[in-house]
Amino acid sequence: MNKSLLILMALAGFLHADVDPGQPAPDFTLPNCEGKQTSLSDFKGKVVVLEWINLGCPFVKKHYGSGNMQGLQKEAAEKGVVWISICSSAPGKQGHMAVDEVARSCAENGSKAAAYLLDEDGKVGRAYGAKRTPEMYVINADGLLVYHGAIDDKKSPDPAEIADAKNYVRAAVEETLAGKAVSVPSTEAYGCSIKYGN
Repeated sequence: MNKSLLILMALAGFLHADVDPGQPAPDFTLPNCEGKQTSLSDFKGKVVVLEWINLGCPFVKKHYGSGNMQGLQKEAAEKGVVWISICSSAPGKQGHMAVDEVARSCAENGSKAAAYLLDEDGKVGRAYGAKRTPEMYVINADGLLVYHGAIDDKKSPDPAEIADAKNYVRAAVEETLAGKAVSVPSTEAYGCSIKYGN
C-alpha cells in the first residue's frame, strides 16, 4: 500500500492510531447521554478511566450483570477518579443507542460512570486504537496514558470468574493515585469487536 493512500485512509478515520502508555492521551469532545458536549480536557488534573462499552456484548454484560463494573466505577469516584464510558458503535450496529435510550439504560444498569459518551463516527475510538468492548484506558493527572488493555486477566464471558480475576484497572488506578509507576501498563484487551461504521 502506498504512502499517499495510507495518509488518506488515516485522515478518513479508517486506521487505528494506537496510543501507547507514556504518551499523551488524545483530547476529544463528544455528546453525552443528556446531549451536552463533554471533553477529556474538562477533567484536566484528574485521573481518568476510559471504558469502551457495548451493552449488547456478552463480555460487557459479564461485568455489568454481576455489578463488577459499577463497583469499580463507584470505587473510582470515591477516590476522585473520573470514569467515562464511550460507545463507538455506529448507528444500526450492536450497542448503538439513541440519546434517550442511553439515559434510560444507564439508570437501569446502575452505571456509576461520570459520563456516557456517544462516538457514533468512531473517530475517538480509532484515535485511541480501541478494538474491543470492554477495552480500558487509565490516564494520569498529567494527561499521560498509564494503562491500556483488558479489565482483568479472565478472558471469558463467565461472571463466575470475576472473583478470582486480577483486575488490571483497579491496580493501575491505585498505583497511579499513589504516585507509583503502573506495574502492568499494557495488556491485550478481550471481548467483542467494536462495531465501527465503514
